[in-house]
Amino acid sequence: MPKAPIPTEFDGRRAVTAAEMIDLDRRATVEFKIPVLELMERAGRGVAEELVEWLSAKTGRPANALAVVACCGRGNNGGDGLVAARCLAKAGVASTAYLMPAKDGGYPPEVQENLRRALEAGVNVRQLAEDTKPLDDALSAADASLDAMLGTGSSGKPAGLVRVAIQRMMKAGRPIVAVDVPSGLHPDTGHHSGVFVTAQLTLTLERPKRGLLAPHAQKNVGELRVVDLAYPPALR
Repeated sequence: MPKAPIPTEFDGRRAVTAAEMIDLDRRATVEFKIPVLELMERAGRGVAEELVEWLSAKTGRPANALAVVACCGRGNNGGDGLVAARCLAKAGVASTAYLMPAKDGGYPPEVQENLRRALEAGVNVRQLAEDTKPLDDALSAADASLDAMLGTGSSGKPAGLVRVAIQRMMKAGRPIVAVDVPSGLHPDTGHHSGVFVTAQLTLTLERPKRGLLAPHAQKNVGELRVVDLAYPPALR
């Protein structure tokens, strides 16, 4: 029996590959002069709004009675997660962020700035570490976790602390909301290499990623929503 084809669009938007999305992001910054920091702000704010709406409907509780733990990578996806954690805190959610340690060169400037803003806003930011007890305790006390570790530009099998964080999030048994793509899921094919997040809600940014629409990926994507980043019409 032939495999079901992957849809070419979702919610009125054309599905894109990772390479196409990277090019759209580049054009937004280079041609239309939208700073990366502003794109992160739009992404994180949209993620926070969608998460609160979804989780409040699921639990029957308002934002100020919710708790969310964001697990953030060291790249742009992590920057989006830090913005979301800040916006969640502003909405009254008990917001905690666990951040991957920086490499020798430090965090990208936009991630560093959003780390500063998150701390200034009162977000409880901690570093991911091999000792997972603090993370386990936070996840078990939360209503949901936010997967902001590996975005569209990532590929290959998650390793190191990312792998550890994925395993702890999955073991906690709380609903997981993924930013852009569930970590460990290939954005073009929807396949995984054995270490991956199973999300209940995936908030993909600006355009649906092709792999998220694959029939075999649906069990890991959960409900799919597109967060509008207000790209110029020429990029749509």
